[in-house]
Amino acid sequence: MNIKKEQLEFLDWEMGVFFHFGIRTFYEGHVDWDMKEMPAEGFNPTSLDCEDWIKTAHDAGAKYAILVTKHHDGFANWPSKYTDYSVKNTPWKNGKGDVVKEFTDACRKYGMKVGLYYSPAQFGSVKMNPQEYDDYFINQVSELLTNYGRIDYIWFDGCGSEEHKYDEQRIVDVIRSLQPGILIFNMWDPDTRWVGNESGVAPSPSNLTVSELEFSVLTEEKAALNEAHFLPVECDCMMRLDNWFYSDSDEDTVKSVDELMGLYYYSVGRGANLLINIGPDRRGLLPDKDKESLLHLGEAVRRLKDAEIPCEREEKSETSFDIVLEQQPVNNLVLTEEIDGETEIGEFEIKVHPYSYGAPITVFRGTTIGHKAICPFPTIRTKRITVTFDKPKKVEAKPLYLPLF
Repeated sequence: MNIKKEQLEFLDWEMGVFFHFGIRTFYEGHVDWDMKEMPAEGFNPTSLDCEDWIKTAHDAGAKYAILVTKHHDGFANWPSKYTDYSVKNTPWKNGKGDVVKEFTDACRKYGMKVGLYYSPAQFGSVKMNPQEYDDYFINQVSELLTNYGRIDYIWFDGCGSEEHKYDEQRIVDVIRSLQPGILIFNMWDPDTRWVGNESGVAPSPSNLTVSELEFSVLTEEKAALNEAHFLPVECDCMMRLDNWFYSDSDEDTVKSVDELMGLYYYSVGRGANLLINIGPDRRGLLPDKDKESLLHLGEAVRRLKDAEIPCEREEKSETSFDIVLEQQPVNNLVLTEEIDGETEIGEFEIKVHPYSYGAPITVFRGTTIGHKAICPFPTIRTKRITVTFDKPKKVEAKPLYLPLF
């Protein structure tokens, strides 16, 4: 099975930040597909600071960032030649501004991978025939993939496209020709896939190789693939409870670092990427509480990574090894599996040997390992840990001790 180097690099990104920002930021109370008008003159982020967005994401440990360039409402965050409904017809910078440029420039300044979200479906698209709409779609995507340097990731939202037929091959050919190394999220010729929820959590097992895709929040039907594909998983979620875009009314729902760290364990800790959304406010700045929570998450993740315990390894068989360490407390084990696209570990078990004497006890049973399995268990003192798994594969392990109090 073919695995692209960019897909393996994507797994190493582990955590990204999503920025939902656009015309809807300026119209409180609007929701997806409500079809309410949002005049372009309402867009005026007088203090827009994409550099601070990206610096915050970078300081929190994220490796990539994704900007909403056009949501379902059709408003373009760049001066597109193919619509009047864009930043060029707003008061912001007298119509001379370009959010996409400021965002991509900021990503490059801080060494972040660049992701662009584009909603294929939008209000009013039914008024165009399929050929006209494909032309419009391809023209806009071509602007995004031509005018802003290297784009690492393009994020297509299936919501609203359930009954629409696109010229998929034509779309993919254009994207691949303009950005040969780009990753495509979840549609047509995908390199990564949606986890199937917007809660930031991956199921167990969470396989890297699949034959069908979750497609949209508006349908339970799945999109069948012509064959099994290697597709890393991404878990997207909102920093606030139930709103992708900024709202004045839900600051009290900003997730705590405790909850965010739980999502980290249920996403990155299950071999998936975690993509956390923040909606910049009407000034064009990150809300203080959202920013603070993201930075605290970064501190907690660094603390976890710094908790590694020195150890040695003793091989027992093709499907088992021991970790030998100084007698001390331990409460996490991080496992990584060699990824070959052919086989995946389906079950594994972690046993801890009591520090005095007696038979080892099971502290964790799991399914997939994949890119990374973070396995937490109550703190226990030991000198030896045994790991067993169901297929002969190369597995690495790091024991951690993270004091809870």
